[in-house]
Amino acid sequence: MKLFSKYWKRSKKPKKQRKYLYNAPLHIRGHFMHAHLSKELRQKYKIRALRVIKGDKVKILRGSFKGKEGKVSKVDLKKVRIYIEGVERIKNDGTKVLVPIHPSNVMITSLNLKDERRLKNKVKEEDIKNKKEGNKKDEQKVKDDKNG
Repeated sequence: MKLFSKYWKRSKKPKKQRKYLYNAPLHIRGHFMHAHLSKELRQKYKIRALRVIKGDKVKILRGSFKGKEGKVSKVDLKKVRIYIEGVERIKNDGTKVLVPIHPSNVMITSLNLKDERRLKNKVKEEDIKNKKEGNKKDEQKVKDDKNG
């Protein structure tokens, strides 16, 4: 039986959806690790979501730890989960264990930009400048129309 097909499109069957998730290779699992950006970051970089990496600061939006913020200490591609500093559970023997959280349940509030190429492909500085200039020109046209 073939484990993973890169030509797989979609299926309504949960069995096939789970099969796709569990058997996906690492380069595709990276797509599952995306999380939304905060409003400030979204306006700054003009993108909605990015892959979560170690060192990002995130805010938890869903679950029993809702509202907590922390730094990502570990990213597990195999389980498609992230571990956040300060989000811990105490075991019966008294030891503290980090709680795994799915990336779709968090929002990135601060980016780890040590990797220069992280935003290189997603966002080009020229595009951001052009979009800002385009918005200013549109605002000037609106003002001229009102005055004229």
